[in-house]
Amino acid sequence: MKKTQMIIHLIALSGIIGLSHGAIQRPDYDDTPTPEFLNPSWMASIPDERPLSHVTMPGTHNTMALYGGVYAECQTWSLASQLRAGVRFLDIRVRHVKGNLTIHHGVSYQRAHFGQVLEGVAVFLQDFPSETVLMRVKEEFSETGDIYGAVVDFIHRYAHWNLLWHSRLVPTMGEARGKLIILQDFSGPDLGMRYASLDIADDWKVPTLSNVEEKWKSVYDHLEAAPTGNMAQIFLTYSSGAGVFAHPRAVALCVNPMLYDYLEAKTDLNQRLGIICMDFPAAPIIQMIIDFQLKSRF
Repeated sequence: MKKTQMIIHLIALSGIIGLSHGAIQRPDYDDTPTPEFLNPSWMASIPDERPLSHVTMPGTHNTMALYGGVYAECQTWSLASQLRAGVRFLDIRVRHVKGNLTIHHGVSYQRAHFGQVLEGVAVFLQDFPSETVLMRVKEEFSETGDIYGAVVDFIHRYAHWNLLWHSRLVPTMGEARGKLIILQDFSGPDLGMRYASLDIADDWKVPTLSNVEEKWKSVYDHLEAAPTGNMAQIFLTYSSGAGVFAHPRAVALCVNPMLYDYLEAKTDLNQRLGIICMDFPAAPIIQMIIDFQLKSRF
């Protein structure tokens, strides 16, 4: 405990003054440009009849937030690298201006637009048709409340309509293969599943690094609830967080090792944990999450 507190205090110094640091590649945390190893087709071994709500999978928070300094950056891997490393849940934030959908994290433009995200997912699923990708889509840094038409336009222009899973119902793995499942976090007719239909823990506000233990308790409680929760419902747990005195890197440096230790202690248990959504995940922790697939008796 003293060691953990010391690490938190040291990271707090950099979190308060917003300093960057050299790249780190640990089993639980990676802010280098390239994953340690890749796992692009891990869903191939999941039985076709298994509901997607029974699948445990890794995800990234603010998937495209690679730019803007320590208070905006949540990832360092490209979208293609994340998908090939095994990430299957994407958190995409779009700014809507006159029909255009640029990618933002708050005020920070992420040097990409929604069409490039769609193209990247389409190419990945063409190369690895055994997989599926779940994508939360949310409006960011604009308040039109009306992005449906632009999203549909971008899908037609940069992907294709049949790439989508067109139902609110949770698909089986067989139905989901090769599909992009939009988790719709905006108003309008159904494009896919509704984001609000998931059981979600996203306590993202971490004012200072002295609040990391509270953040971890939220993560821990939701992961503990997932195995006995509604098996027809997808569980989604965000381990990410940030605040004025705790940027995303600093929080991830504290929370990711606790998450890694938690998962390592449960590796022999046959449990569904749902989607675990992270900032700066490493290939080994992604692999550990992938390995939590339910055994065939389920």
